Amino acid sequence: MLLAEREIESRLARLPQWTRAGDAITRLVPIEYHAGAALIVRVTDAAQLTPRHADINLSADGVRFTITTHVAGNRLTIADFDLAEHIDAITADVSGWREPTGDQR
Repeated sequence: MLLAEREIESRLARLPQWTRAGDAITRLVPIEYHAGAALIVRVTDAAQLTPRHADINLSADGVRFTITTHVAGNRLTIADFDLAEHIDAITADVSGWREPTGDQR
């Protein structure tokens, strides 16, 4: 289900580590490189249980997750915010964090 702008803003307010990037939401997890690779494996393993997945980028800064619903014309849906909450739950249980420098959302 596509979300109205007001609903997107409301749901995003409940996910303080996520930011809006056009018709997607994104989060940078500041984490050591190898721990980031392990995080990606955990997230993708869990994603096998759902039809949703995030675009994932691993870099020296950490792991960036970007979520949008491609089959809905790259628009935000309830499923995108559900996936973001799921990713937050997984990242809360991962070691290898670094202290963020500056605004890395």
